[in-house]
Amino acid sequence: MSSRNSSFDSNSLAQTWQGVATIIDHTNLRPEATPDQIARLCDEAREFGFVSVMINPCYVELACSQLRGSDVTVGAVVGFPLGATLISVKVFEARESISQGAREIDMVMNIGALKAGDRTVVLADIRAVAEVVHTQGALLKVILETSLLTNEEKLLACELSEKAGADFVKTSTGFLGGVATVEDVALMRRAVKIGVKASGGIRTANDAKKMIEAGANRLGTSSGVNIIRELRNDASGAK
Repeated sequence: MSSRNSSFDSNSLAQTWQGVATIIDHTNLRPEATPDQIARLCDEAREFGFVSVMINPCYVELACSQLRGSDVTVGAVVGFPLGATLISVKVFEARESISQGAREIDMVMNIGALKAGDRTVVLADIRAVAEVVHTQGALLKVILETSLLTNEEKLLACELSEKAGADFVKTSTGFLGGVATVEDVALMRRAVKIGVKASGGIRTANDAKKMIEAGANRLGTSSGVNIIRELRNDASGAK
């Protein structure tokens, strides 16, 4: 399974608002998100040309209905935001989300097992979800929660995610105080041949450009509309 948006010219991509839009996962994972807010998220994704919406599993069916006939993919989170659920539960969550129409799954890895150096558990956790996801022709992104890891642990997390069959490694959930950093994205980009998703604290056009230049080929953000408007304004002003 090859990752979507897996190869690109980062310099040219960061210079066009259309290019940046095509790698944004337009995100609303807030626990208080309402159906009306998810419907608006989908409308914005269609309008601005985002690659996907990333939502909680309970809204997958609604989002798929809203986005029918568009090029926007629906993605759901699994084991979110702590990653500490049983493997069987993550597999069930992934399978149910895909059965309702999700085509991308962002799972939180077992962070405690990683920090304990338990390669067997981490591999089994990711591999089990990857098998379910790939059987249905969907993509899997693994959230590392980089703010909780040492550089050595980040490298190990990347190694195990790729070995287990993930399509992307992702920086963070954004729920535990961590944000994507240029240093972490660059480290992850060097460590893997699969996709790298920067997520957490990406709020401006400048933030987005820095992440892309560091090696991210997917961005997770709830500020996608503002980012694209800023880029469009910059492009109009340059003419």
